[in-house]
Amino acid sequence: MSSSPMIAVAGPSGSGKTAWMSQFFADQSRPLFYFCPGLGTISVDLARVAYQFPWVQVIPDDQVVQAFSNLPEDAQVFVELGFHLDLTSSFLASLPCHRVAILPIAFTDSEWHGWADEVIPGNEIAIADHPDLPAIWRSPLTGQVFDPPSLDTVWNEIIGGAYGQVQRAKGIFEMPDGRAFHIDFVNGLPGSEYTELMIPRWLDGRPDRFSGIEVIGWTVDQEAIAQAIVDACLPDEAIAQYQQQVRQLVEATA
Repeated sequence: MSSSPMIAVAGPSGSGKTAWMSQFFADQSRPLFYFCPGLGTISVDLARVAYQFPWVQVIPDDQVVQAFSNLPEDAQVFVELGFHLDLTSSFLASLPCHRVAILPIAFTDSEWHGWADEVIPGNEIAIADHPDLPAIWRSPLTGQVFDPPSLDTVWNEIIGGAYGQVQRAKGIFEMPDGRAFHIDFVNGLPGSEYTELMIPRWLDGRPDRFSGIEVIGWTVDQEAIAQAIVDACLPDEAIAQYQQQVRQLVEATA
C-alpha cells in the first residue's frame, strides 16, 4: 500500500472497497480515520466500521474540514467513494491522496481506470445491463428486533427481485437473543454473507444503537419493502420474553 497518509478508494457497488480497507483497519499501531462522503447519518457502512473497529475514528460529513485540518502526523485516512459520486468533482480533485480503484477483472476500461493511481482486483460482481445508475434506498431500523425466520423470508424476497431489480443489499439487524448481524448481498456473488458483529448483547428492551438497511437497484418498491420489514419485527412482549430467557441462560452457565 502507498505511504500516502490519505488513501481514496473507489469502485462499483459490491466490488469490495470496504473489505479491502478492513485489512488495514486491524492495525492499531497508528491513528486511523475513515470518511465516506455523502452517507449522512443513516449509514450501514459507517456503523459497521464503528462496531467492528472501534479504534478507527469515523468522520461525519459535517466534521470533515475540521478533522482533516487537525490530523495527527502519523495518521492514516481512508476515504471511501461511493459509485454515485462524480470522480471529477472539485472536492475529490483537491484531496492530496493516493487513489485506489477496486474493480472486477471484467472491467477493463472505465472512469475508475482513468482516475486511479492503482487498480486492485475486486469481487467479480454481475455487470448490470442498465443505462442508468441504480437508486439507493436507506432506512434506519434502530430499536427494531427481528424474528429470524421472518427476516430471512423478507431478505430473500428483496434479493430475489420481489420488490425490484436489486444490485446490492446490506443491513445491520438486531436479533431477539441480543446479538446483531451484518447481512450483505451482491448480485453475481453466491448467496448472502452473514456476519455477527462483535458488540455486547442487548438484553434490556429495544436496542438503543444504530441498525439499518440499504438497498441499491432499479424500480425498487420502497414502500413495499418498508412494510415487509415492519411485519418481520417483534412486538415488545416477545422481545422481553426472549431477553428474559437469554438472561436466565447466561446466569445459569456463569
